[in-house]
Amino acid sequence: MSTASAAPARRRLVKIPLAVQILLALALGVVLGLTARALSLEWLTVTLQTLGSTFVSLLQVTVVPLVFTAIVVSIASLRDLGRGPAAVARLGGKTLLWFATTAFISVLIGIATGLISNPGRGLDLTPDPDVVEQLAEREPGTWLDFVTGLVPSNLFSAFAEGAVLQVVVVSVLVGAAAYSLGRRAEPFVAVNRSILEIVQKLLWWLVLLAPIGVLGLIGRAVATYGLGETLAPLARLGIGVYVACLVVLAGVYPLLLALFAKVRPGIYFRKVWPVLQFAFVSRSSGATLPLSRQTTINLGVDRRYADFAVPLGVTTKMDGCAAIYPAIATIFIAQVYGVPLSLGDYVLIALVPVVATGASAGVAGWFTALTLTLSTVGLPLEGIALVLAIDPILDMIRTATNVAGQITIPVLVARNEGLLDDEILNSTEKHLLDPRSAVENNEETDAAGSGGTAAGSTAADSEATEPGTDAAPDGDRIGAESR
Repeated sequence: MSTASAAPARRRLVKIPLAVQILLALALGVVLGLTARALSLEWLTVTLQTLGSTFVSLLQVTVVPLVFTAIVVSIASLRDLGRGPAAVARLGGKTLLWFATTAFISVLIGIATGLISNPGRGLDLTPDPDVVEQLAEREPGTWLDFVTGLVPSNLFSAFAEGAVLQVVVVSVLVGAAAYSLGRRAEPFVAVNRSILEIVQKLLWWLVLLAPIGVLGLIGRAVATYGLGETLAPLARLGIGVYVACLVVLAGVYPLLLALFAKVRPGIYFRKVWPVLQFAFVSRSSGATLPLSRQTTINLGVDRRYADFAVPLGVTTKMDGCAAIYPAIATIFIAQVYGVPLSLGDYVLIALVPVVATGASAGVAGWFTALTLTLSTVGLPLEGIALVLAIDPILDMIRTATNVAGQITIPVLVARNEGLLDDEILNSTEKHLLDPRSAVENNEETDAAGSGGTAAGSTAADSEATEPGTDAAPDGDRIGAESR
């Protein structure tokens, strides 16, 4: 009797939804950060920083194998959709077209916000010489570097250096080759599926540690930058970036989903909110990738398409970093330096993010995107030093906006292509950040989207899996990079 009653008691003790745990960790992190800042507790700040950075590093180390195997397997699996190469190409084309369209809308909102708020007008700021010197050591973004950097000269160096955009290009080519070879490529695809399953298992274990990581990340940010002191001299810039990002995140994306995908805003926000919290505090869309991918599936998107579109979006869909922010920051820097911008300059500011959004891939993606924009309109690159002080604060909302876009576009395309499951979309039973619940959703998707053989495989794998785990029936499970 005591044993029987103890088991339910243990289950009750651990059944706090992960999203709630993250919220509690967020609040505790703010308290600890304020305490460390007020009492100058260096040891506490270092402890918080170690917790946060270690958690993000653990997630980011999986980015390259995840992106490669996920894209290869997903492209090869598109054959299971029963569509020819032309239809698959159309699917990829629509995804990229929506990426470009929403990037253009986002940059227009960024320009409008900058013109209305005039973030740099009346400010007498001089770049810190030390910061300018540090920036001079970094490679500024150029169009030539962007184009030549698409294809690696050495495949192994691209993997070792974490050059995500190069890995994406290689994985798309390899996936397309596997798709064209069909059955002859099945052993290779099977190996990638197995790697994907293993890494996904590791990732879900790491996701369960998210509250600890969030506590460290937000605690360190508050301890280092405070809740408002750093923003004071650059308040209009900071407010402008937050307002523009929120307009896109809470206005443009839900409107597009309602008009083109028939997705109600309430359902959308209920399912993406936990992921946006994590993206906000982690400042890394790559580290958020496993959650973004699972949320996309829980919004009803066919898993095989989600496995392709979400990793692709992590490297090429950066509305916060590569569209909104460069527009507002460029206007800010121009106003501080007293350089008037012509209509032609604004046209260039609007077009650069659309043409080179992939250049924002990587940890310093915002830096590359901004230097590309500044160099295109002829503004001094040392102006970046003016905005560097508050960049960590701005990066939080930028990353959340990036992730929201990476989830939104697959839903739009899936609806248009008949790859959206309304039953899963309207389901309210799943805890989106709970791996135990997530696997149930994936198994339903597998059963609905696969033929008889796949269905039998799903059933067999499900029986062989320990209760409460997230093993993938097909192996098409992915997770986790950088803003």
